[in-house]
Formats: sequence, structure tokens, C-alpha cells
Amino acid sequence: MLIYLKPLIVNMAILFSFTFNANLMFPFHARKKLKVKQQIIYGAVSGFAAMLCMLYPIEDLGETFFDFRMIAILIVTLYSGWLAGGIALFLACAVRYGFGGEYMFVGIAINAAAYFIALLFRKFYIRSKIRMAAGALITIAYFFFYIWIVSRFITFLPFEFYMIYYLFFFSVTMAVLAVIEALIRINRNLDQMVYLDKLTTIGQMAASIAHEIRNPVTAVRGFIQFLQEDTPDPKLKEFSPLILAELDRTNKIITDYLKLAKPLDFELAKVNMDELLADSVELLKPMATYENAEIILNMSPSPNVYGDAEHLKQAVMNVLKNAIESLENGGVVTVSKKPDYYNGKVILTIEDNGKGMTEEQLHNIGLPFYTTKTKGTGLGTMITNRLIHDMDGRIEYSSKLNEGTAVTIVLNAHTKAD
Repeated sequence: MLIYLKPLIVNMAILFSFTFNANLMFPFHARKKLKVKQQIIYGAVSGFAAMLCMLYPIEDLGETFFDFRMIAILIVTLYSGWLAGGIALFLACAVRYGFGGEYMFVGIAINAAAYFIALLFRKFYIRSKIRMAAGALITIAYFFFYIWIVSRFITFLPFEFYMIYYLFFFSVTMAVLAVIEALIRINRNLDQMVYLDKLTTIGQMAASIAHEIRNPVTAVRGFIQFLQEDTPDPKLKEFSPLILAELDRTNKIITDYLKLAKPLDFELAKVNMDELLADSVELLKPMATYENAEIILNMSPSPNVYGDAEHLKQAVMNVLKNAIESLENGGVVTVSKKPDYYNGKVILTIEDNGKGMTEEQLHNIGLPFYTTKTKGTGLGTMITNRLIHDMDGRIEYSSKLNEGTAVTIVLNAHTKAD
């Protein structure tokens, strides 16, 4: 086995270096739709990695090359789709065709098998909660096809060779998958840090002026109320409620800014999500009835969560309000809850069949001052995101224009140790 060590290390170095370089160009993110430009670059990077692997084969038996080019094709197709995988496949097959030899078409066939098997199982892999296990199953499935193809045309290879080669192949594939998943987690944490830094900056700016604005607003409101009661002017009586409503709205915006500015006082404890969701839905039923919306609760038995009940309820109600308001001509809001026992989480999903969002709107959701409403500031979503993050949770948005929006909140399950 020692004779395979040097080319094995070279192939591993090629795959790892190209993985890190691809992440530098376009950072990896889970479940994020890739632009065509990103798919082309990922495909080209993986294709060049496959080409270099062929230049340094682990074993070269006559005109037969054994290397890890299939790993590059397999992984880029799983994560980036048919276009990126197709580019990598084309480049790898072109180089293999250029090498020629009696078994050239066998090499092309095993490249194609990696591409089509990854394409076949891609949805299963992307949606899997335990991607490493899913990746292991896909790798095993591919290698069965690999052995079947190679053994039909290359009969002089002993079974021991297949075992050694597969051991290397499986180990390196799982190592690359582990690195990619680690990079995805790191990128997500970095995005959250940048986002929270923006919230802190906005909050500090707001705190310096919010009190100065609130004082005259409160004074104006008092004078309007006083004049409304005693004035004989019909115009003032007519427009006073509108003025007061706008002043109250201004006061609410100031309050929201102050919430971003000051540290929140959390009391982390066991929270019964069934009761919290039922209360939230009950409080919003009048609003839902007015908007001709139906709220459906679909809750699987799951553990309690570890969080702050008051702030968690505020976050859930903010999301529910946004979902109801997105239903322009009535519709359905579905609230579902399920456990994730493997990761010790509880997953809450709030879906609507409203107007949805474009990709650009979805990308900007939660940014300071960004809102899709005509009368909004975006502060509600910012506060919701901060509340969930401060409880060590995660919130994700997915949406399609004219189809609806889904908000997924992942919270820590309560354990006896908490």
C-alpha cells in the first residue's frame, strides 16, 4: 500500500486545494440557488481538478488510469447541479479521450456514471438532514456501478485491488464532503456575524437620536388630544384621529429602534411550544379573519424548547403577522412543528400561499431598512432575526414569487441538563 501513498496524497491535495479556492471565489451556502455564473465557475474548477488528478494517477496499469477525478465530478454535481457537473464531466472526458488507449471508453463511462448517479440522488442529498450519511450511501452506490463497468472490460484486476482502491476512494470522498459541510457552517456563521454587526451599528445610531425625537412627538400628541376635545373646528376633529395614528406609528418605530440598541434581557428556560403557538394563533385570529386568512396548526409531538418565552412569542407573532399580511386576497397560513432528535432541535415552519418574493427580495430580507411593504421599515424582521439568533437559534427564509413564503425557525430542544 505504501507505493500508492505519494499519488494518493497528491490527488487529495488537488481536491482539497480546489475546494478551498472555489469557496474563496463564491462561498458555499446550503440550499441557496446558484446563479449560472457560479455554476460555470464551480464546474470549471472541478473539471480542472479532475484533469490534474488524471495527470497524477494513483495507479497506472498499462493504458488504464485509476485516480480520483470521479470524486470531483460526483461532488460538484451533488452540490451545484447539472450544469456545473456537466462542465466538469466534459472537461474530464475530453482529457481522458486525449490520453487515448484501449480502455479509453471505460474511463469515459465511469466518469459519466459519477455524473448521472449524482444527478439522480441530488434531491435526496440536498434535502437530507444527515448529509454525511447520505453522501456515504451515494458513494457506495456509485462504486457498485464502477466495479460492474470496470470488471466487464478489464478482467486482469484482482479483487484485492478493488478493495484497496475503494478504501482510498471512500475515505477521500467523505473527507471532501466533511470539509465542504464545515465551510458551509463557517460561511453561515460569518454571515450571521456580519448581520448582527449591522444591527448593532443601526441600534447605536438610533439610540443617540431616538430619545430626542420621542420627547417632541409625545408633546405634540398631547396637544392634539387636548385640541381635539375643545376645538369647534370640524376639520381638526376630522383629521385628529389620523394625526394621532401617525404619531403612534412614529412612536412604535422609535421603540423598535431602541430595542435594537439595548441588550435584551433573556430568561432562558423550558418553553412549551404547543401552548406558545396556540396562544399566538388565538391572538392573531381577529387579524386573520379581517384579511380573510385561515391559520392551520400542524404540530407533531416534540420536546420543549430552550429559550425565552416572551421574546420567542414576539418573534413568532411577527412572522405570523407578515404571513397574514402577504395574503392579498385571502389564503392559508400553515404553522407546523416537528422534532429533530438527531441534532437536538425543534423545527418550526410558518408557510403562506401569498404573493411571495423575488430572488433579490429574498436575498435582502432582514437587512436594515429593507421591507417589501408599502408602509414598513423592515425593523420587525430585523428584531425577529435578532431574537432568534440571541436564543442560539436559526431562522431561514425561502420564497417563490406568486407562490408563497416559508420561514423556518430552528431552536434548541430543552434537555434535563439545561
